[in-house]
Amino acid sequence: MAKWIIDPDHSVASFVIRHMMVANVRGQFNRISGAIHFDPDDMTNSSVEVIIDASGIYTGIQKRDDHLRSPDFLDVESYPQITFKSTHIETTRENRFRVNGNLSIRGISRPVTLDAEYKGPEKSPYGETSMGFTATTHINRGDYGMTWNVLLESGGVMVGKEVLIILDAEADLTE
Repeated sequence: MAKWIIDPDHSVASFVIRHMMVANVRGQFNRISGAIHFDPDDMTNSSVEVIIDASGIYTGIQKRDDHLRSPDFLDVESYPQITFKSTHIETTRENRFRVNGNLSIRGISRPVTLDAEYKGPEKSPYGETSMGFTATTHINRGDYGMTWNVLLESGGVMVGKEVLIILDAEADLTE
């Protein structure tokens, strides 16, 4: 089975969350690594492990990024990494699959299911063989101990509970 190493220069983990009940705010983690053992002929033999440097969170607003790194949210001093490790993979249709596994944030590990697809392989002009993987899931941030919020005058809240997570990874074949 082929082993593919996530290329941190061409990969990102991003998220979308509701702000003040009216708008979506986006952010990303630019420092991710990991490996994908990939068998497209029998997805049940495949596995995925992703490591995200939590301190690398970026939303474009320094004050917000600092708050997200604080104990109110990611608490990066105590929990510097977010990890995902697959437990079972199944094919859903051509080039698409479902990845079940454990997502760990702030030292709390919970099962999640990623809906994923792959593209490739492609050979670069430099001789490397790469594949692209995209995966999405939704989580409740409170399940990971991130419960900070502020009530709004309308009865709503400053920060939504549901988070959409998107992983876009380019991975290179190891020899």
